[in-house]
Amino acid sequence: MKSPEYTKPSRGDEFRPARDQFEAAISWLESEDASKLTHSVLEERLEEDGREMMRKLFQAHLDLRAMREERLPGVMGSDGRLRTQVRESDRPLVTVLGVVKVPRLQYVQPGRSSLFPGDMALNLPEEAYSLGLRRVAAIEAAKVSYQETVASIQAYTAGKVPPRQVQELVLRASLDFDAFYSGRAAGSPEATTDPLILTLDGKGIVMRTEHLREATRKKAEASQPKLDHRVSSGEKKNRKRMATVAAVYSIEPFVRTAEEVMRELRPARDAAKPRPRARNKRVFASVEKSAKTVTRELFDEAERRDPEHKRPWICLVDGDDHQITRVRKEARRRGVKVVLVLDLIHALEYLWKAAWCFFEEGDRAAEKWVTERAVRILEGHSSDVAAGIRRSATLRGLKPKNRKAADSCANYLLKKKDLLRYDVFLAAGSPIATGVIEGACRHLIKDRLDITGARWSVPGAEAVLRLRSLRSSGDFEEYWNFHLRQEWERNHLSRYPETVLCEAA
Repeated sequence: MKSPEYTKPSRGDEFRPARDQFEAAISWLESEDASKLTHSVLEERLEEDGREMMRKLFQAHLDLRAMREERLPGVMGSDGRLRTQVRESDRPLVTVLGVVKVPRLQYVQPGRSSLFPGDMALNLPEEAYSLGLRRVAAIEAAKVSYQETVASIQAYTAGKVPPRQVQELVLRASLDFDAFYSGRAAGSPEATTDPLILTLDGKGIVMRTEHLREATRKKAEASQPKLDHRVSSGEKKNRKRMATVAAVYSIEPFVRTAEEVMRELRPARDAAKPRPRARNKRVFASVEKSAKTVTRELFDEAERRDPEHKRPWICLVDGDDHQITRVRKEARRRGVKVVLVLDLIHALEYLWKAAWCFFEEGDRAAEKWVTERAVRILEGHSSDVAAGIRRSATLRGLKPKNRKAADSCANYLLKKKDLLRYDVFLAAGSPIATGVIEGACRHLIKDRLDITGARWSVPGAEAVLRLRSLRSSGDFEEYWNFHLRQEWERNHLSRYPETVLCEAA
């Protein structure tokens, strides 16, 4: 981080370097040499010169502020002690425009930390990198790898940030995620009577061994890999830590029949009624927090939208017993009625596995068999379908090992029958598939945290998940303004008493 040569300007001459840069640019554009260049070369040169001119404008403004800064007899700190010794000082700041020097007054008292009122006015960060660069790092690192983030910063700004510092900026950028959403809890409810949809899922993230949960870490440490530099087949199961993904949204009721649902599942769909889209969708995920905590936060968000529990609450689940238990406990704790709906796609997967007990692999008759039973399940007859599958396996004299998938399907349909009342759900216009949360798992985790070779720490993965969640939910800009305010309070306001500045007697 090399600073450009800096000379303190004389009063009234602060903007001279920027004016000279501007005049030089005009002179060059008027020259014969410039008239022979293509537009792309002109564009590149002007972008470079323009950034440098803006850096000089920024520097001039900082110099002017420093000259205008009032020298106080003393500044009181939050420790109740007055700093009466005043020094002129400066600090570097790496910005999107390049490196600038920030001159300001430093108030000192032996044995006490120094105070910089000018830093508070500018809301300067503790580190050398500006909040503007932090914002760029947060946006880019939420999309691509840290190496690509470094390259993007270097390509599109005049600030240079090494990889380790980029990671630190990303961690700082995500710091106020929980406080931001907690602060919204008292907001006004949504003005709608449409169903409120809650949904949860889990997705594994490859972690560094020391950041795995204890039980998984012990298994990973006890395993003996076959190769030194490559993970072999079967060795990946103890490398991941489960993240819990959650989503909440509103959607208009969409009444359908069983036949219409099955038509929608065809690879080449027939013309169908336009589907309503999810509104006001918030998705988020955490690899640091427990599934129980994420479930509570999901319900917090739902209650913010419907604090009096007047709307229908529907929770789409994938059949995981622990997930279902958590949802039911949380609903009871809050006194809210939640209708649990089992994802249709999971039920269909059990049907397909059962089908191969009765048909040869690839037999098209299996598709007809599955479709007929899926329609029956959608019409509310899951118990009858389970009984029929068992009966078919018995009548065909299938051996236990050959009917295992059929029995598993029948057991599943019977065990989850209360969650398979699709006739009731469809008549009420409820969604019956977890496409939103499946998409959230793919977008929040797989597309970024599952890139080849990535091994995450818990803080690093959590920071990226938070930033991706904010962007996916459309909350990033609002969050960033909140984050800037929190930084000001943390780094500056907390160092002063309520009166902020106090003149010595």
